[in-house]
Amino acid sequence: MQIYILRHGIAEDPVAGQRDSDRALTLEGRRKLQASLKRAFDSGVAPTLILTSPYKRAMQTAQIASKALNFAGDVLQTQALTPDADPVAAWEEMRLHRDHPQILCASHEPLCGRLAAFLLGAPALEIDYKKGALMRIDVVSAGPRPHGVLKWLLAPKIV
Repeated sequence: MQIYILRHGIAEDPVAGQRDSDRALTLEGRRKLQASLKRAFDSGVAPTLILTSPYKRAMQTAQIASKALNFAGDVLQTQALTPDADPVAAWEEMRLHRDHPQILCASHEPLCGRLAAFLLGAPALEIDYKKGALMRIDVVSAGPRPHGVLKWLLAPKIV
């Protein structure tokens, strides 16, 4: 199974009285995401399932990914991809959909880095997961303890 972990794009700054979950992507965030995802599409990224955090900026990121990657299915929201979610819960959500060969998860920090470290079997691993970054990890078993192999990390500045 190929797992793609996509951190949401650049979002609006927090505003007093506004819930963090209601922050939207900026125009620049959308533009950079589209450029990165075009590169990913040109490289063969073709998810068969897209999961997203229910936060506005992650849902917008998933929608942009859906269009850029020619994804024809429904984008599924899950609490397992919120910023402070447990990587084990995120993995359990993915395991429910193990029949999909390519799963893209639109999420946030610190979960993106923690989830990648969990999938790679290195919980102490620290990753500088920039906004709009996309990582591919191949997981050979859908058991409760994954064994993943890092294939690549596409950082927005590279595009």
